[in-house]
Amino acid sequence: MTTIITIDDHPLFRKGLAQLLQMGDNLELIGEAASGKEGITLAKELNPDLILLDLNMAEMDGIETLQHLKEEKLDAQIIMLTVSDNEEDLVAAIRAGADGYLLKDMEPEDTLAFINKAINGEMVISNRLTSLLAHALKTENTVPDSASQAGLTDRELEIVKLIAKGNSNKVIARNLDIVESTAKVHVKHALKKLKLKSRVEIAVWATNNL
Repeated sequence: MTTIITIDDHPLFRKGLAQLLQMGDNLELIGEAASGKEGITLAKELNPDLILLDLNMAEMDGIETLQHLKEEKLDAQIIMLTVSDNEEDLVAAIRAGADGYLLKDMEPEDTLAFINKAINGEMVISNRLTSLLAHALKTENTVPDSASQAGLTDRELEIVKLIAKGNSNKVIARNLDIVESTAKVHVKHALKKLKLKSRVEIAVWATNNL
């Protein structure tokens, strides 16, 4: 079972999300939080596999909550689940380390499908936002347009392609017959050369440039 907590200040939405997650055979909702501060405490206590985090919340918003959660170095994947399709919000969330960005107005079955993809390590961004993020990256003049322009080595390019397929460092290491620490170093170098901040950005960049 994949354990999940939700952090959202709308009780009605949390209730609906809880009902939706019950439809997944492999999903277990183990906690709900009504604020960012409460969510951080809950995440530390329960150590879930997945956190579904709202963006617009009073007192501590989703980005600040995300940053605090990342500082705790939890194992959980963190997916933003929000009404905002604003490019700045999307980029800010991905740059802060979100593992995905989903919109609340999606069909329930699509939301469930994306959650299952996230569990399997795939990049999850609502379909209409993928092009938005790609555009945001493209308009940043510092981001290279190709692997050669970035100066990626053959091994780094291999790793970029594996990241784009949703593979974790552990899986990448196994596929390439290297140790995980070496895979992490290659990922770090690839991020630096591509002038990107996150694996999600790498996946979007690869989809549009390879």
